[in-house]
Amino acid sequence: MARISERLRVSRKIGAIAESATLAVDAKAKALKAAGEHVISFGAGEPDFPTPPHIVEAAVEACRDPGSHKYTPAAGLPELREAIAAKTARDSDFACEASRVLVTNGGKHAVYNTFQVLLDPGDEVLVTSPYWTTYPEAIALADGVMVDVPTTAEMGFRASIDQLESACTDRTKAILFVSPSNPTGAVYPREEVEAIGRWANERDLWVVTDEIYEHLTFGDHKFSSIPGVVPEITENCVVVNGVAKTYAMTGWRVGWMIGPADIIVAAGNLQSHSTSNVANVSQRAALAAVRGDLAAVGEMRAAFERRGRTMHEMLSSVPGVTCMEPQGAFYCFPSLIGVLGREIADRNVTTSLELCEVLLDVAKVAIVPGEAFGAPGYARLSFALSDDDLVEGCTRIIELLA
Repeated sequence: MARISERLRVSRKIGAIAESATLAVDAKAKALKAAGEHVISFGAGEPDFPTPPHIVEAAVEACRDPGSHKYTPAAGLPELREAIAAKTARDSDFACEASRVLVTNGGKHAVYNTFQVLLDPGDEVLVTSPYWTTYPEAIALADGVMVDVPTTAEMGFRASIDQLESACTDRTKAILFVSPSNPTGAVYPREEVEAIGRWANERDLWVVTDEIYEHLTFGDHKFSSIPGVVPEITENCVVVNGVAKTYAMTGWRVGWMIGPADIIVAAGNLQSHSTSNVANVSQRAALAAVRGDLAAVGEMRAAFERRGRTMHEMLSSVPGVTCMEPQGAFYCFPSLIGVLGREIADRNVTTSLELCEVLLDVAKVAIVPGEAFGAPGYARLSFALSDDDLVEGCTRIIELLA
């Protein structure tokens, strides 16, 4: 038998996982800041606002309650599952029972659980690109195959039914639907959401819909939930969501998945052997969040909309840079193709990855290259940071690329 030193020390499946590009950029920016550099980071996708006080107070009270020092059921506190079901009916026009809710360790965990439960080896999932960096890895970890359905800014970063139909094969098991989108900020109009839902239902496909940015839409753009507008898809639909973006609770790690009873039971069994329950105190905080009103998110949304307009205007002023005005979430996703292929700061820059490296090294501005999202030539910039830092960072980009 071969010695350990002669064999792979890390399994092929786990060894093939790519590091999260967004977290890597954020970590490098923080390391430079710790070293004394004045870095402006547009990398991480998390609100810069504190968690609302009433939610924090609920957690403090939970810490004082000995009952919160214990395990909860693996699927989550019963009262939190009830509250999530009620919140979903309120916000998505999608009525579901608490038994169809599974509380997870963040939205990312909900995505992971969902694909582990739905996919067998070789099953295909239609994924519109540009896509969030975690989706391909979560599908691969479930031995599934991601089928890229590419979109462009000229298409509004929205996939058409014709595109989805062309990408569909006899191995297609599911479609992943995201609106508002990370990284593009695109929001599908209600009629397109309905059309995609009806197409998936006719095709007898699963729909996995990520609704984490549901409350962050701007102007005339409105969120629509697929099971809310196409109720007949409900038995073949899994909704993933969480408190991270709406309530500025990224660090609390509370998400959920909503789906048919058999899927939730299976995901609960998986979770019982992987993470067990979400931290009890975090669940109590999430309960205060979803039971409360949306006043705090209204204030955050207004700030994000203002910042998005400012960033869009500043980036669009750079010769060779084009940028769709964000419709939702808190990202701009500009095309940098027009500035590639030339020397910048004494370096020959040919890719968006190289450009992002130059921006960080020279201008001390961190952005995420489009390669991380399946979109070379683009980059993602989060505007979830202070107005002053946003203007300062964009000014540095303009000065370097002008």
